[in-house]
Amino acid sequence: MGKETRLSFKEMCARFDVTPRTLRHYEYIELLFPEREGRARFYGPREVARMTLILRGRRWGFALEEIRQWLEMYDADPQGGAQRKAWLALADRQLAELRQRRAELDEIIEELQSVRDRTEASWS
Repeated sequence: MGKETRLSFKEMCARFDVTPRTLRHYEYIELLFPEREGRARFYGPREVARMTLILRGRRWGFALEEIRQWLEMYDADPQGGAQRKAWLALADRQLAELRQRRAELDEIIEELQSVRDRTEASWS
């Protein structure tokens, strides 16, 4: 892999808009495996792809341990048979949880709006 296809630690933080602490944490918990040259770290296409998946998983509400398991399955089965089935089960569970949270938020919004409107009406 040529140097032009690698990102430095600082470039990786900038590209993904993460703090150095976050990037070091993902390395510490073995979600990312940068190349090391002395004290410098470099991230190739594989690590960039993994970081994309990590951040996508976080955005969708998956726990880091679930993301780790997903990445490990992918590494073990890049064609995707077992990984796809496991990921679909995780996705279905997360979708159900997100829908439940949305329903709870809709209820909370409705309640707050009602109290707000009654309060406004009582002062008019």
